[in-house]
Amino acid sequence: MDLAALREEYTREGLSRKNLDKDPFQQFEHWFRQALNSEVVTPNAMSLATVASSGQPSQRTVLLKYFDEEGLVFFTNYESRKAREIAGNPQVSLLFYWPELERQVHIAGRSEQVSAGESLKYFMSRPRGSQIGAWVSNQSSVIGSRQLLMAKFEELKRKFRNHEVPLPSFWGGYRVAPSSFEFWQGRPNRLHDRFLYSRRENGGWGLERLAP
Repeated sequence: MDLAALREEYTREGLSRKNLDKDPFQQFEHWFRQALNSEVVTPNAMSLATVASSGQPSQRTVLLKYFDEEGLVFFTNYESRKAREIAGNPQVSLLFYWPELERQVHIAGRSEQVSAGESLKYFMSRPRGSQIGAWVSNQSSVIGSRQLLMAKFEELKRKFRNHEVPLPSFWGGYRVAPSSFEFWQGRPNRLHDRFLYSRRENGGWGLERLAP
């Protein structure tokens, strides 16, 4: 299949230094709110890249659940492939792609587990079916069939029927503390606007324009 002719011209708007906030967290929040208000499909979906001990990188889509100036938080199974790779190398990268706005945000940083209390607070806010689902899936392991998965789900529904679903010991959150943010705005003729925020040793942020 030849996709050479499959292309799109980016014409929405530009991005200049004067329009960027000095704080990348504030800039990210500004763009994220615009994504929400523009009805972007699943604006909190982000690609998470990790690296195995062999040097093989892997990616998957996870959901951002909240963020502040300490970092960006997502939740997962602590026995999953991503968790094993984070344990071996906590340096990760995140990528948000909002095609409706012709924008991308790339974030690099260090990931670490959040506290059990923080995980519990979020876990209790999940729909009951999702709480049970966290117990059901031995994430990333090989399973014989979907029927086995659903049978286990029904079994645990009966087990937890008369009380709250407890937080699994193998499930919780990660916070990615950014060392850099790159904001990408599509422009005509592939001459895109790219700005990189890099954390300085004094805790501040440097800002540079990158060639497209």
